[in-house]
Amino acid sequence: MNALHRLLANHRTPAMLAATGIATVVLMLLRPGVAHAMGVEEEAAFVFNTFSFLVWGALVMWMCAGFTMLEAGSVRTKNASMICMKNIGLYSIAGLAYFVIGYNLMYVDVGRDLTVLGLNFGELIGTFTLTYGSSAAEAALLEADAGASAAGVLAESTYSTMSDWFFQMVFVATTASIVSGALAERVKMWSFFLFVMFLTAFIYPLVGAWTWGEGWLHDLGFVDFAGSTIVHSTGGWAALAGLLVVGPRLGKFARDGSVRPTPPSNILVVTLGVFILWFGWFGFNGGSQLSLGSAVDAVWMSIVLVNTNLAAASGVVVALIATRHILGRTDLFAVLNGAIAGLVSITAAPNFVDHYWAIIIGAVGGLIVVGGLQLLERLRIDDVVGAVPAHLFAGIWGTLAASIAGGAQFHIQLLGVAAIGVTVFGISYGAWKVLDILLGARVSHQVERLGQDAGELHMESYPEFVLMPDPDYYDDIDEEEAAKT
Repeated sequence: MNALHRLLANHRTPAMLAATGIATVVLMLLRPGVAHAMGVEEEAAFVFNTFSFLVWGALVMWMCAGFTMLEAGSVRTKNASMICMKNIGLYSIAGLAYFVIGYNLMYVDVGRDLTVLGLNFGELIGTFTLTYGSSAAEAALLEADAGASAAGVLAESTYSTMSDWFFQMVFVATTASIVSGALAERVKMWSFFLFVMFLTAFIYPLVGAWTWGEGWLHDLGFVDFAGSTIVHSTGGWAALAGLLVVGPRLGKFARDGSVRPTPPSNILVVTLGVFILWFGWFGFNGGSQLSLGSAVDAVWMSIVLVNTNLAAASGVVVALIATRHILGRTDLFAVLNGAIAGLVSITAAPNFVDHYWAIIIGAVGGLIVVGGLQLLERLRIDDVVGAVPAHLFAGIWGTLAASIAGGAQFHIQLLGVAAIGVTVFGISYGAWKVLDILLGARVSHQVERLGQDAGELHMESYPEFVLMPDPDYYDDIDEEEAAKT
């Protein structure tokens, strides 16, 4: 207890006072015999680690609000309600799918001996058991009166079992959100939800098992601190596959090769969404330190947060400059994506002491996203929110950049990017094709023209306005080409 008092005396910031106060109260409430048996230091580390997972996880969950705002402001007003429906739906589906099967496939018994035809498939995926829950020692602690049960919890882990599950779960929802924005305004709601269920129950856990689950890529030395590839590129590859199957929005690309501008309907909401994402990213990267039980952890977490902020800021500044030269104008939407690209780029390796590298990595990410937006238009790929450049392209760059500043091996990083890219894109493309054949992946032309709010949800985001589709917008659409898409 004296150590906590000295800590309070030396660091009288509100956050430190609150944190140490919580730990002090917890320790005071413990029966003396229990505290002696478990050890005050071990128990304090357990409390701080668990508290860290839960608080950072809640912050990452708040990113769902950021994605909702970014997407709702990016689409035309006639599709804003559908964006809200998709985002609250995908978060709920992701949480259930990851609880029922996804976490076990990603983390439980990965690396076990499962040899078939000379190949150990145990390095590829975890177990197919259903649901997940607290450990036996934790259950005994909650049910028993004896203090020895608490000692058993500390003996097997340095944090609560379900706090770890919660922190891991909110990451999978981020992956699904990336797909939502890219395919906005024309993908069917139920087809999208079925894909999200498959993505979060199987595709993402498969990639996670190879890496964070300590499968074959982890054994080779692949580095991805918080998920530039595991989370963001996985979502980007899945989105790209969907874009190729579903096709562009009606009227986006004219027959003469020109691109029709589709500016955000509410750039204020988009900006708010980006700030929420930026804020949530501190939990995304900071929480990926995975512990807060020592001074070393606290120092590293501080470094991670600073590098995260520097990368985002440099992404904004470079995008601001690059839009003038690449797009011929100062484009706020591209600048906002520069922040996202900077954040994605640094996510693979934010844990290094030389902070100037964070500025460089984020700056390159900002340049990549501006060029990527232009590239997709030339390839006639219609990504509504710029998810593929911001999450896939910047995610690849960030993963490779980990070999520059994060101590990773370039060839292993490249192998990981390629293996995950081929796998996720291939499986996702097949899944979208199956959905397209069975249910149809895209809404009808009539619904698309009317808007998904009225066409699918039978409601309007802004009922005070008269909903009037603009027929002139579609006048020169090649109907034969549109039918193929």
